[in-house]
Amino acid sequence: MNKTTCFHCGDPCESQHVTYQEKDFCCNGCKTVYEIFSENDLTCYYDLQQTPGATPQDIEGKYDFLEDKIIIEKLTEFNDGKHQIATLTIPHIHCSSCIWILENLNKLNPNITASKVNFGKKTVRITYKTEAFSLKEAVLLLSKIGYEPYISLEDFSTGKSKVNRSLIYKLGVAGFAFGNVMFLSFPEYFEVNEFWLEQYKTVFRWLMFTFSLPVVFYAAQDYFVSAYKGLKSKLLNIDIPIALGILVLFIRSTAEIVLNIGTGFFDSLTGLVFFLLLGKYFQQRTYNFLSFERDYKSYFPIAVTKIHKGEEKPIQVYDIKKGDRLLIRNEELIPVDGILINGNANIDYSFVTGESEAVKKASGDKLFAGGKQTSGSIEIEALNAVEQSYLTQLWSNDVFNKNKEDGFTTLTNTISKRFTITVLSIAIVATTFWLFVDATKALNVFTSVLIIACPCAIALSAPFTLGNLLRIFGRLKFYLKNASVIEQLAKIDTILFDKTGTITSNKKTKTTYRGSKLTPNEEILLTSTLRHSNHPLSRSLYKLLQQNNIESLDYFEEHLGEGIYGKTQNESIKIGSAKYVGQLQPETELSTAVHISTNNTYKGKFTFYNAYRKGISKLFNQLKTNYDLAILSGDNASELNNLKKLLPSKTKLIFNQKPNDKLEYIKHHQNNGANVLMIGDGLNDAGALAQSNVGIAISENINVFSPACDAILDASKFNQLYHYIKASKAAIKIIKWSFVFSFFYNAIGLYFAITGQLMPVIAAILMPLSSISIVIFTTIATNILGQKLK
Repeated sequence: MNKTTCFHCGDPCESQHVTYQEKDFCCNGCKTVYEIFSENDLTCYYDLQQTPGATPQDIEGKYDFLEDKIIIEKLTEFNDGKHQIATLTIPHIHCSSCIWILENLNKLNPNITASKVNFGKKTVRITYKTEAFSLKEAVLLLSKIGYEPYISLEDFSTGKSKVNRSLIYKLGVAGFAFGNVMFLSFPEYFEVNEFWLEQYKTVFRWLMFTFSLPVVFYAAQDYFVSAYKGLKSKLLNIDIPIALGILVLFIRSTAEIVLNIGTGFFDSLTGLVFFLLLGKYFQQRTYNFLSFERDYKSYFPIAVTKIHKGEEKPIQVYDIKKGDRLLIRNEELIPVDGILINGNANIDYSFVTGESEAVKKASGDKLFAGGKQTSGSIEIEALNAVEQSYLTQLWSNDVFNKNKEDGFTTLTNTISKRFTITVLSIAIVATTFWLFVDATKALNVFTSVLIIACPCAIALSAPFTLGNLLRIFGRLKFYLKNASVIEQLAKIDTILFDKTGTITSNKKTKTTYRGSKLTPNEEILLTSTLRHSNHPLSRSLYKLLQQNNIESLDYFEEHLGEGIYGKTQNESIKIGSAKYVGQLQPETELSTAVHISTNNTYKGKFTFYNAYRKGISKLFNQLKTNYDLAILSGDNASELNNLKKLLPSKTKLIFNQKPNDKLEYIKHHQNNGANVLMIGDGLNDAGALAQSNVGIAISENINVFSPACDAILDASKFNQLYHYIKASKAAIKIIKWSFVFSFFYNAIGLYFAITGQLMPVIAAILMPLSSISIVIFTTIATNILGQKLK
């Protein structure tokens, strides 16, 4: 029997079926939108594409905050009191009909003078008259016709701050002051005695002093603040020598004009700050252009199961829309704020707060993104879309980095710790020498040494190299938590693999059943219990049995490494190892098997015949030369002979490992000095992934998001693992070569500075040039590295 669909949005017309002008609508909202279009002669909207609309939601009072003048100021791009321009994000934009109606908003309300759609960004830029219209009314109008905007004040504020206008202002002030001070210094440069009369000397010198004040106390304040915070924390950071150089120049120059013994070094001072800020501005623009973090975040591969018209399908979390019904399985994270529809919710918010005590929730309660469901599966209705920044912030939470960061020092920190002390020592020794030899050169030498030896090149080489490689890895479906993972990956010497779902492919696994036939009720109970679990074997078996009906469980429990338990009022079921389900008669397993018992009666087993991932033999042969390799499997030894044929002879094969056994195995090797890389799934291997120096979770279009792992590798790229590790080692070599170049630059520059042949302003010009050269070198080198990976 054919279902009637809504003329406006295409959804099935069921309980609220409305008929108007011989057309069917699923609700009064869609009928109202059609009436608006009919009254304004816009029904050709439906000619461009069938059912292009969206059902308008109940928004009464939702946008009252748009009456606040401060909020309106943040959301509008232009506001002269008569007209306002605002760019709004419209998630529903998806076809030519959407573009047409949104660019004809002026026909719906004459106070809207223009509207322009950016289809790629899903935004509409609206210009309207403020005398008889407002931003709130514009949003309400869009919502009434099914194009409700997505408004996040945080997104708007962070979006506008991407360009650091403060730096631009400071650069402008320093440049203006530098130009004027240079102009005022010309008479003395050229020794124009006819012009440089006694009555003008004092005026010009105090003018130069005046121009230097905003440079020192405004334009250069970031260096002083950073230096102060470093000293307060008992750390010698790279801004201390710079701040010291600026301060010495200013005090010496001020003393000279106050005591009327000279002109000072205001030209060098203002020039120094100007060129320092110019270098910083270049770094910022280059960093934003390469967009390291933004790029890798946009490829973040966490997925979730969406329920639509009774069907379950995995989708990227960034495709989640408000109102979507989502299935959250046991041990899965909630990716968006939502309302609990059904299921026994027991939410662990430790990923967000660090507090591990789970919180029970009832149907209708609000659940927050970042919570982990710990007692079976639940269904929620999404209240909003996913924020990328929130998920990546959650993944990088310091709560989950403490163990691995302890005792690990980055390459940059290793060098930078001693750099500042060395530079200060050289500056003091050189200055002391010139005080006795030629006191007039002492100040220039001191300042030039501090500036020319600024470790900016050292500070830049690691972020640009590792950041660019993060972006390249992301495009190749290898997603790292942060840049330090690359450094740790380059140091590993031992690689451990889980078997099921890691070196085997769940999608290609074949399954057979042997045992007593299950009754229809037992099949339903089996499917319903499997639905709650996120284990790779549970997911594979559930997919096979998904056509069965689903019923709610009264109780669910999962024992990692053993099995799962489900119970209704009349029946109970155990699914897992033979020992867990109570199989007393041992038998030789031919392959990986999942056993089943109902009401404490053994029924049979599902046998999985493993299909190993493409290229696994080649991968292990590539790794065997430089790394100790081992397979840690929770399964029995049935695959021992197959793995011996498939893998190199030196590969250790260890079976019947529980999650804690894997963790202890890793800890034992670490205590013996090994740097361990663990590769497994994001659930059963969470402890091992967290204990290892680097933990990589394999993703096969499932929700593997876990703070326990340091990286997520798309299953299709598993055979490229050797090349990713090799690239990490190459990145460290690039950084070291950058340090070598920086060392030679500093050595040459220091020679001229110590010998008194280098003015501070020339040193300030050379410093950003050295930074530019380092950025160009690292970017080109990592891009070449990326081309080799492809």
